[in-house]
Amino acid sequence: QIAAVAVAEARILTITPWDRQMLKPISKALQTSDIGINPIDDGQVIRLVFPAPTEERRKQLTKEVQKQGEEAKVAVRNVRRDAMDKFKAMKKAGELTEDDQKKLEEETQKLTDKYVKQIDETCAAKNKEIMEV
Repeated sequence: QIAAVAVAEARILTITPWDRQMLKPISKALQTSDIGINPIDDGQVIRLVFPAPTEERRKQLTKEVQKQGEEAKVAVRNVRRDAMDKFKAMKKAGELTEDDQKKLEEETQKLTDKYVKQIDETCAAKNKEIMEV
């Protein structure tokens, strides 16, 4: 570690080097990188001020949130499918009664519904946050 990185404000990142001689090389590395933000060097701290995203960028971010939400729901459903397959195999092997199998399947479905709803709520909240100006 050569510096402490902190969030000073909503769109400002501060970098405080442990050794002040590292200030210039860090600043130069940030300038030559492709992040598209010029560092502000005051002799002690480097500040990176991130501009507010454009409306087009915010819409792009909401699409990415939706995509990740769908991927998360698919993952939850895959776990449900695997559990259901396991219950069927256990029933076939005589390890479960039909009533126990149905009960486990119902509980699994309730958990699946609960987590899919949480994913939807989280995505909706994040999209609302992204679209706020």
